[in-house]
Amino acid sequence: MKISELLDPRAIVADLQAKDKAKALVELADALIFCEPSLNRADVIAVLEERERLGSTGIGYGVAIPHGKLAGIPELKLVFGRSRSGVDFDSMDGQPAYLFFLLIAPEESVGVHLKTLARISKLLKDASVRKKLMDAPDQKAIYQIILDEEGPA
Repeated sequence: MKISELLDPRAIVADLQAKDKAKALVELADALIFCEPSLNRADVIAVLEERERLGSTGIGYGVAIPHGKLAGIPELKLVFGRSRSGVDFDSMDGQPAYLFFLLIAPEESVGVHLKTLARISKLLKDASVRKKLMDAPDQKAIYQIILDEEGPA
């Protein structure tokens, strides 16, 4: 399954305002709740914070992929966020994170969760893709870049 099939275009935050990890997680979680109002905000935030306690999901190169598993959701959900000023996310390389994919998966999922993490990592490993995402003017352009980079089915 493609990232673009899992990502609701409304769940793209083109200008994250958060300056620290805790606020970034809340802002990304709020974008998820906006698209999926049945989810419990406190539960989503708690799952993300718990995962961060195990080790930062800031993978370096300006990228963070906060993720977790939540009981009671029917399918994997994604949010994309971009911070123009950067967020201190305790990244592996010590640099701020600018591009975020938040991923919440059903508690029992394994395969699709790991495959999606791998797809996101592969997409954002490319410096030219990261630059395009940083330079995109708005939410719609960000979504189009993701579509274009994934190519046809």
